[in-house]
Order: sequence, then structure tokens, then C-alpha cells
Amino acid sequence: MSYDLVVIGSGPGGYVAAIRAAQLGMKTAIIEKYNSLGGTCLNVGCIPSKALLDSSEHYHAAEKNFEEHGIKISSLKVDMPQMIKRKDGVVEQTVQGIDYLMKKNKIDVYHGMGSYVDAHKIKISKSDGSEEFIETKKSIIATGSKPVTPDAFNYDKKRVITSTEALNITSVPKRMVIIGAGVIGLELGSVFARLGAEIEVVEYLDRIIAGMDSDCSKELMRSLKKLGFKFHLNHMVTGVKSGKSGVKVDVKAREGENAFTLDADYCLVAIGRRPYTEGLGLENTKVVLDDKGRVEVNDHLQTAEPDIYAVGDVIRGAMLAHKAEEEGTLVAEILAGQKPHIDYNLIPGVVYTWPEVASVGKTEEELKSAQVPYKVGKFPYKALGRARASMDVAGMVKILAHKDTDEILGMHIVGARAADMIAEGVIAMEFRASAEDIARSSHAHPTYTEAVREAALMATADRAIHI
Repeated sequence: MSYDLVVIGSGPGGYVAAIRAAQLGMKTAIIEKYNSLGGTCLNVGCIPSKALLDSSEHYHAAEKNFEEHGIKISSLKVDMPQMIKRKDGVVEQTVQGIDYLMKKNKIDVYHGMGSYVDAHKIKISKSDGSEEFIETKKSIIATGSKPVTPDAFNYDKKRVITSTEALNITSVPKRMVIIGAGVIGLELGSVFARLGAEIEVVEYLDRIIAGMDSDCSKELMRSLKKLGFKFHLNHMVTGVKSGKSGVKVDVKAREGENAFTLDADYCLVAIGRRPYTEGLGLENTKVVLDDKGRVEVNDHLQTAEPDIYAVGDVIRGAMLAHKAEEEGTLVAEILAGQKPHIDYNLIPGVVYTWPEVASVGKTEEELKSAQVPYKVGKFPYKALGRARASMDVAGMVKILAHKDTDEILGMHIVGARAADMIAEGVIAMEFRASAEDIARSSHAHPTYTEAVREAALMATADRAIHI
């Protein structure tokens, strides 16, 4: 078979690239190593984790808040197998949706390990041991990433686990140690903390979600401590030992001699992800990897091999599903002769804890470092009628605007539905709106998004109405 475009990897970057290419008239195929399409995001990442986050939040609300709402429940308990079963059902439905989209767009799907024989010939090694070869004019590497698991942590997939295994735990652990206070660790820690587990987080840096605005870090840490999280910031893990019924995690302060051991049922390793390029046969092409194992690309996401492109976690930048989708679309449109663009500054980041955290644009620390003159507008959720009605009063909206031009440079939200609300900031910044533009735009009452308008009023002229 011969194609205009072959995509290796069927995660958000890969399947979106394939669909957009097919829409633009290209004969397209996609190769997926595993039996189901969707990559990490749909199978063992974004979708299943959000399903469990929602289930655990329902339980936590029933346990902590329902009585205040006038709802009394007796004999409340966690049915973890059912929770996992529902999660699996959500994943199955979503994967079936991708299967449907492939058929709808007449995209040929191959299951097996794709590897380059040369720049235009790809071998597909199937699970039954057979091989198939296809030809293509262009191709996209969209093979994603894998969790980082240092040898010292003795990752065994039983007691020392990553997010993949954590999504299938069928009984609530008493204690869990999480290495890393980034997005994945805090989200999965939230799941089990809500269900009653004791969570201890070891973080090498001096704050959680270090890539986001420091006010977001402080707000989220305050909420997670109320949930029962214990944090060991400025600490490092020196070793992990697992047994049949638990783990021992050796911890040491970054400075000083303070060292101790944490005992737990599980140790979740969540210190980041690495690009997955093993077995692609890149040595048979001109494709180059950088010192972090990422595929090197130019501004058009083209590799050193002119007919091979790469998108998503396998290249530079944030490892986000929606970033990969934008890149997949960009490559398909470039191949069709269009002139698309991506503003990476406007790719939002979200942490799906509760309260949620969402951010777009520059942080206050980045503006200070770049010596950009700015002003700040902040508004707390506790001043919102909608937040009081739902008992979701933790959080705030923070808007950073240029001191002279009033252009919005960053928006940072901690609170209920922050993940949905951040789109207002993305759209505003895409059109280079000022804080006053948002301040003068009517927002429905009562809603959480009123906090965005109030923060914009604060940034514009320190004149919020409800505080």
C-alpha cells in the first residue's frame, strides 16, 4: 500500500493529524502499537484519570458536604471495583469513538510496531510475529511519552507504580507516598485522599506545581492540606524498597542531614515523562534526537529528514494532549499548502484537582524575570455568590496585564470549574484583549466566571464591585 501520509501513534496528536489530513484530501494511514487507539491520553492518562477524579469527588462531597445541603446518607462506603469498572467503560466508549472517526474519514488503521526502513518505507511488526510494509510520501512521528522511572526507585508495577498502575488499584490504600508534586501526582493523590488514603508527597523543589504561577501553588497547597495531604518540599528520594504488602521510601532533605523513611502501601512515581522513540528505526533516517531524547524539529515541526515530521510529547514543549492536537493539525495543514500557526504562549495548562487549577500566558515570576511592567488583579472565590451556593469557596482568579497598555499577559485560576473558565483567558489573549475589555463585558450572574470580570476590574483600576 502507498499513502500520502502515515502517522505513527494514535494519541491526540496522531489521530487528530490523521483526521485533518484526510479532511484535506490526503490518503492517510495510522499505525498503533497497541490494540486500542487513543494513546496514553485516552487509555491510561487524561480520560481514565478524570473519570476517577469525578467519582472520588462525588464520594467526598457525599461524605463531607451533603449533610450541610440537607441530604442525609447512611452507610456510605467506597466500591472501588465499581469505580474502576465505570472508568473502564468511559475509556472503552471514548476509544470506540476514535475507531468510528477513523472509519468515517476513511483512514486505514494498522496495529503493530511501526519502524522506518527508510524515509518513505515503514515496516509494521504485528503481535502475531508477521510483518507488513507500506510506502508513504510523508509521515508524522506521534509516539508520545512514557513515565520516568529511575533505577533507584525499583519500579515493579506492583507496589512501586506509575500513573498507569494507579488507575487500576481495586482497593483504597491506607497510605501512599507520591514522588513528585506535579500535575499527575497531585491529581492521582487527590483521588485516593478523597477516598480516605493518607497521602505524603516528596518534592525536590520548594513548591508544588512549580511551572505555574506561585499564587496558584499556594492556593492549591492550602486546599490539599485541608484534604489531608502532607508535603515534604525541598526533599529528595534516595531509594525505594518494596515488599509483598508495602514499600519503604528513603527520603533526605536537599540541604542538611535530615533523613527519614516513609512506610506506605504504594509508592507512586510521578516525576515526569520522557519521549518514546524506541524501536522506530530512526537510525535508518536523518531524524535527530536532542540531549533529552526528543525528536528535533524546526518551526514547521519538520525533522532533519524533510518528509518526516513529529508532534506531541515526542518533541519539545509541554506534554499536553491539546498541544499535541494543535501540532497535528498544523502539520496536516502545512502539508496541504496552508499557512497555519501555533502561539505556544496561549496553550493553557490545567490541574484537575478540586479546586482545579488553570493557567494561560505568563506567570508573575516570568514577567518579573523579563522586566516587563505589569499590574495584577485578583479576586477570591469566597466573594462569589455562586461559589457560596455550591460550597466551593476555595480559590481565586488572577489577571496579569501590561502596566502601560493594559493588554492581558496572563490569567491564572484556582477554583471550581477553572479548567473550563480558562478558555475565556485564551480567547481574550488570542485577540490581544485588555483587562478593561473583559471588565466591560457582561458576565451572567450568578456564575464562577464573574470572578474573571472582577479580577479584570481590579487589574484595570482597582475597582472590583464585590470586594
